[in-house]
Amino acid sequence: MNMTSVSDVDAEILLAQPRGFCAGVDRAIEIVERALALFGAPIYVRHEIVHNAYVVSDLRGKGAIFIEDLDEVPAGSTLVFSAHGVPKAIRKDAEARGLKVFDATCPLVTKVHVEVAKMRAEGYEIIMIGHRGHPEVEGTMGQSGEGMYLVEDDNDIATLSVKDPERLAYVTQTTLSVDDAAVVIEALKARFPAIREPKKQDICYATQNRQDAVKFMAPQCDVVIVVGSPNSSNSNRLRELAEKLGVPAYMVDAADQLDPAWFVGVKRVGLTAGASAPEALAQSVMQRIREFGVKGVRKLDGIVENIAFPLPRGLAPSAT
Repeated sequence: MNMTSVSDVDAEILLAQPRGFCAGVDRAIEIVERALALFGAPIYVRHEIVHNAYVVSDLRGKGAIFIEDLDEVPAGSTLVFSAHGVPKAIRKDAEARGLKVFDATCPLVTKVHVEVAKMRAEGYEIIMIGHRGHPEVEGTMGQSGEGMYLVEDDNDIATLSVKDPERLAYVTQTTLSVDDAAVVIEALKARFPAIREPKKQDICYATQNRQDAVKFMAPQCDVVIVVGSPNSSNSNRLRELAEKLGVPAYMVDAADQLDPAWFVGVKRVGLTAGASAPEALAQSVMQRIREFGVKGVRKLDGIVENIAFPLPRGLAPSAT
């Protein structure tokens, strides 16, 4: 494609800020890499450590084995729980099998687990707002054997039957659309006025920041590209958000998935990346877009994140 394929010589890429890895993803990947360095391959990981095909492929090449069933893990092996968290039953199973476990659950997901345990202990039933089948939802729902209900949208609330509307609370998946979750929460409060809410919203800072960055970027663009894997919840929400703002948006897992037709006649391309997508992948996508004739690159203003989470005991640098 040559320069005549875009609208004029000033066509440019706008880079969202922030984009890409969050602190929880950074920590999870480092846990697997340090476990490999300290204990050698193979290191077993329950579920994809984060939802990104590039990251999973890279770690697999270094000796990580990704499994879903603990029966696949030989006795005495080292096991890492993914950033999404696991049900209590999985923890008990790993302990019973004598596995050496390192927990890469994002601390912000662990916060929701603690909320669930505390409120269940106080006799509250809990409504979880989230996407059915997502591992984070399964992990959070698995913190209690009973007394929890899953709702995906406000349509689920009308048919919800609870034991005591006066002893009811809610939590949310950390990677939801902030705006969509607000609609569900409003409907919950309308039906259950006494419902107890988290002390601090469960949707994580990184999800909020990346969605806010798209809200700022998308109105300035003719098309938005989101770097992320199909099973990444937060990446999908970024694409959906741009579309709701009236801008064509596409999600790609790699530069070779870009379609030159997306960039014909455009002046500004917005580029962002989900919290589980590495910056190297975003850069390769940006380079490919530039080959289509969109030459300029402009970084947008936005929040600079400097949050970091500590590694588990036994994996910190002093452990070496």
